Amino acid sequence: MRRSAFRPAASTLLITSSAFALLTAAPALAQQQSQADAVDDIVVTGTRVQNRSRLDSVAPVDVVTAETLQQRGSTELATQLAATVPALNFPRPSATDGTDSIRPATLRGQGPDQTLVLVNGVRRHATALVNTNGSVGRGSAAVDLNAIPSTAIERIEVLRDGAAAQYGSDAIAGVLNLRLRKASSGGGASVTYGGYRTDYTGFYGGGQDLKDGEALTVAGWQGFGLGSDGFLTASVEYRDRERTNRSDLDPRFSPSQVRGAQGDPESEDLAVYLNAGKPLAAGWEAYGWVGYQTRDASAAAFYRTPTDNAQNPAYASGRVYPDGYLPYILTDTTDWTTAAGLKGQAGGFDIDINLGYGKNEIDFSVENTLNPSLGPTSPTQFYAGSLAYDQLVLGIDASRAYDVGLYAPLNVAFGLEARRESYQIGAGEPNSYQRGTFLNVGGVDLSWGSRGFTGFTPANEVDEDRNNIGAYVDLEGELFERFTASAAVRYENYSDFGDNVSGKLAARYDFTPSFAVRGALSTGFRAPSLQQQYFTQTAILYINNVPYETGTFPSVSPVGVALGGTPLKAETSTNYSLGLVYRRGPFELTADAYRIDIEDRIILSETLTGSATAAPGTNARAIFDLLQPYGATAARFFINGVDTETTGLDVVARYRVLADVGSLDFTLAANVNDFDVTKTPQTRSGILPTPVSLFARQATLRFEEGTPPWKTVFQTDWTRARLGGTFRVTGYGDVLAPGATEATDLELGVGVVVDVEARYALNDRLTLAVGADNVLDEYPRQAQRANNTSGAFPFSNFSPYGFNGRFVYGRIALNW
Repeated sequence: MRRSAFRPAASTLLITSSAFALLTAAPALAQQQSQADAVDDIVVTGTRVQNRSRLDSVAPVDVVTAETLQQRGSTELATQLAATVPALNFPRPSATDGTDSIRPATLRGQGPDQTLVLVNGVRRHATALVNTNGSVGRGSAAVDLNAIPSTAIERIEVLRDGAAAQYGSDAIAGVLNLRLRKASSGGGASVTYGGYRTDYTGFYGGGQDLKDGEALTVAGWQGFGLGSDGFLTASVEYRDRERTNRSDLDPRFSPSQVRGAQGDPESEDLAVYLNAGKPLAAGWEAYGWVGYQTRDASAAAFYRTPTDNAQNPAYASGRVYPDGYLPYILTDTTDWTTAAGLKGQAGGFDIDINLGYGKNEIDFSVENTLNPSLGPTSPTQFYAGSLAYDQLVLGIDASRAYDVGLYAPLNVAFGLEARRESYQIGAGEPNSYQRGTFLNVGGVDLSWGSRGFTGFTPANEVDEDRNNIGAYVDLEGELFERFTASAAVRYENYSDFGDNVSGKLAARYDFTPSFAVRGALSTGFRAPSLQQQYFTQTAILYINNVPYETGTFPSVSPVGVALGGTPLKAETSTNYSLGLVYRRGPFELTADAYRIDIEDRIILSETLTGSATAAPGTNARAIFDLLQPYGATAARFFINGVDTETTGLDVVARYRVLADVGSLDFTLAANVNDFDVTKTPQTRSGILPTPVSLFARQATLRFEEGTPPWKTVFQTDWTRARLGGTFRVTGYGDVLAPGATEATDLELGVGVVVDVEARYALNDRLTLAVGADNVLDEYPRQAQRANNTSGAFPFSNFSPYGFNGRFVYGRIALNW
């Protein structure tokens, strides 16, 4: 069971809260505070009642503005959002294949695919990538937040509550609703340039005074009028980022050298978004948007030493890589989305009809590598195949307020959503997966297929689709004075796994205009993704000149069924929350406790490996005998069966004042999260002589302790005349990087990351900014030598703030 997160976090919260109270109570500030500073942002997420503010809602909703997102050096949306919302984390894994460049974010410690992402209220498509390596989010296929440029966003609403009854599958941890910028005139542009200027010393002496990761971002937006009353807002963002490397000296070489690469990949991104709206006759409005992003990334795999397959003529002749080589995995990603809709009134109802489509495609290549079995003539670059996922969504929503004798009108909302999804895997070129003539040289069996990333084979090709339809009813109203309640129920039917019914009850009581309590009880679900149902990637091993497949198989494939696999079913959840809201003048405070229970969570199993030489009656021999008819010897597959229990607390306090020293905005936010795995699956009775866990110790600890048990963010924004600045301190609880054994587990330690930015407005249009993210050059504790492949990777992928060090930057922004 995970260590308690509340005890260490309580001390941190007490200290920071005391400092916050003392700071905000300063008389010099309080004397000139403006009572008009209290801003109640109107939200549309978590409620279907018009003109509901975030502080009046029955569920906790954070509102993150575009200005807040952009007051830091990183221009990645997920990184910007994680710096603002304590409940959201965005680790930066390395050497994890496609996950290096398409990284998932987590909310409240849940899976990346257990948070629903909307754009202007319409469900956004997931990425085609399945995270299959040992990083946070293993087994998930989530939305790529970094495919959306922050310059296209007006604000983001973060609903921190279960909402499957309102929005459907995936909304277990909460909902992110990205609201696109709407402008018919004006515009802005910015250029941000920076790089890492850092210092660290590895176990073997690597590191020290590093300068890398240079990043250039050019972004802009422009509003255009559509006639006299419409708008078209165009946004564009280009980012070019060099790789970072925090590898240590490799002790396998004499003299020692840095041979590997652990850090961010090299990448180049271009994104374009268009968002439009146009009033029509009779009070109706047409709206829509189009988004496109392309990302070319190059991430390092593990270094191959000169003795790796030393008998291969490709090495012995010195024709290819006599000194070893470092393969690079290239991911060329294309992501685009479009939506169109109509909204207006008919029969007294507010109607919204929309149709959205999105697609994510990834092409994999490998360079600076070889297929050892092809010998000295092996190519050094291979096309390794493709993944693609797309989604078509039709939504119809209607709402109307009825006077039914309650204290206030009852808002009645209902609607339908129909969705079609498809998923494809395409094979790579034959040289990326085929067996060459140099398979066995000098009695040594050589591996084959492109090293670093073996290509998808024709047997791995997939082309599957499904559809579902859902219907919901959502009621909300003030039943009697100061007491507001809501109820929602949703039915969904999927063509592959069946149906689900989810429900939600929520209520709020305002004791005074300044103080209220709120709570909710809901059930939810997450449908198994097509990626989890059908992802297949195998490599071929030859045993006694007979080919055997090893890798990841669908649970319903012959290999999966032989090992006990069954059709995947939906995860189900129960959410409980209880919170308070306090506001008085420019001060506001919300605190929301929650519990999330999930049953039958879908996970990627342990790899079950067979052996032809194992003794009869052993598991290894039984696995070999089970899989031999299918030409396989080792396999893993997706399976239901993990139950989890999460208990946590979100606290957000904000104070805004005007004083002689200028305008100040203080925010203190924290998340405490205790995650426990309460049940794990094992092989079914009769499959193996001795049942074994399909979700063992390392996988369990990755769930329980792979994200921070607590996280705090204290931010101060200051403006006076032409000057401005941002000061942010983010604290992270101790994360555990689980090793193969307890002896190789690594606690990364408590991390404190300080970001600073100073701004100066040359005039009303032009602003200059300089700053540093992680100005104190904070690093997590280095990994034990036994806990990584070569001893030359000093940092863990589980670090919640990465391991790149200090990032120094400058920005020029122009508005018109």
